[in-house]
Amino acid sequence: MPVTPFHFGPGAALHAVAPKHISFIAFCTANVLIDIESLCNLVQQRYPVHAFFHTYIGATLVIGAVIGLFAGCKWFAERYWLPDMFGWRRLRMRQVATGAALGAWSHVVFDSIMHHDIQPFWPFSIANPLLDLVPLWALHLGCAVAGLIGLLVAVGRWYIGGDKSLLD
Repeated sequence: MPVTPFHFGPGAALHAVAPKHISFIAFCTANVLIDIESLCNLVQQRYPVHAFFHTYIGATLVIGAVIGLFAGCKWFAERYWLPDMFGWRRLRMRQVATGAALGAWSHVVFDSIMHHDIQPFWPFSIANPLLDLVPLWALHLGCAVAGLIGLLVAVGRWYIGGDKSLLD
């Protein structure tokens, strides 16, 4: 399913553990950008549904796109008005790059485990050694539990310490 919220769970946990180093916004943006390809392929009934951006090369290009999008938005916001939802203007480029990289590459890993049409190492190999590595229910449960833990840690940090990096 394109843009599945299960992908966001590990990002929430990673951001909760290292909020000053990992941007949750960039993590989610990378995941959504990757799944736009799948959504387009589904709508146009093209196979494979999980194509170029579900490879490590494609995901790496998505990382660059997220960084470029952030830099462009930051440049624009310095000259014109853009809303600062979730405090994105406080983010540093390193946080964005780390969040985007973790988001994009984990997306390929998780989808490689569950989707038969992925060739994550293309063009070097059409093999998918991660396919069915763990049962689908375990993958989904792990992502959901990671998200719940991440949310609880972030809310606890915000409630107790006033940490404003709940979502950035």
